[in-house]
Amino acid sequence: MSGNHYKGHEVSCCIKYFIFGFNILFWLLGMALVGIGLWAWSEKGVLSNLSSITDLGGLDPVWLFMVVGGVMFILGFAGCIGALRENTFLLKFFSVFLGIIFFLELTTGVLAFVFKDWIKDQLNLFINNNIRAYRDDIDLQNLIDFTQEYWECCGAFGADDWNLNIYFNCTDGNPSREKCGVPFSCCTKDPAEDVINTQCGYDIRAKPDSEQKDYINVKGCVPQFEKWLQDNLTLVAGIFIGVALLQIFGICLAQNLVSDIEAVRASWVPPPLYMRRLPPYSSKKASAYYS
Repeated sequence: MSGNHYKGHEVSCCIKYFIFGFNILFWLLGMALVGIGLWAWSEKGVLSNLSSITDLGGLDPVWLFMVVGGVMFILGFAGCIGALRENTFLLKFFSVFLGIIFFLELTTGVLAFVFKDWIKDQLNLFINNNIRAYRDDIDLQNLIDFTQEYWECCGAFGADDWNLNIYFNCTDGNPSREKCGVPFSCCTKDPAEDVINTQCGYDIRAKPDSEQKDYINVKGCVPQFEKWLQDNLTLVAGIFIGVALLQIFGICLAQNLVSDIEAVRASWVPPPLYMRRLPPYSSKKASAYYS
């Protein structure tokens, strides 16, 4: 008959299990992304030689999987276990961490709008650094090829940016067969071709500029990205607003659950004396008391 008594407050099971179910998906997805990142590193031998991480001159796309997966894993764990065990510390950590991410996203968006020219220069520098390291990492190479194919572009501001790469530059001492060329992802697509011609960019920059446009995409990826943003402004804005609302919704639910838990704990009423368990009888204590 003994137990805790609560008056007028209870934890909402709907909110509790909604947060639990929602976060367990994020937890599993984050774990999967981290697993993919570790598998990619093991395939490239990074796990057996961690110093090779610093050898890359450009971005290793595996970092994106590791960082995003790690953040999702931590948030999913805190929200999932916090809701299931009614742990206010984990729930507060979840809501605060989510609020920090939301604030950083908002700040980044405002700064990107205010410092558009600076962002453009940094994007140019970022692309050029990755052009230099194009052949150093297969994942980076695939990322650049995908970007150039998707946006039908070549280089940061033009095909001549590939002079930054030791395999594609036009210097007289370059022994590479790809000298004065561009990657196949710069080439214009022929609908009649079923198989990609990986040598379509060979010697293309040795031709006059007027002829290059017949074989490759001469526009840079930075202006093409700006054009894509302008053409898809509604879609991009909708995605950002949707993500922001989802984060705000998660913060509100977590705080609501924390309030319910704290209200239940504050309304705890100890049981009456006659319902409490008495300590086990001890003959030694009794004899000492009566002596």
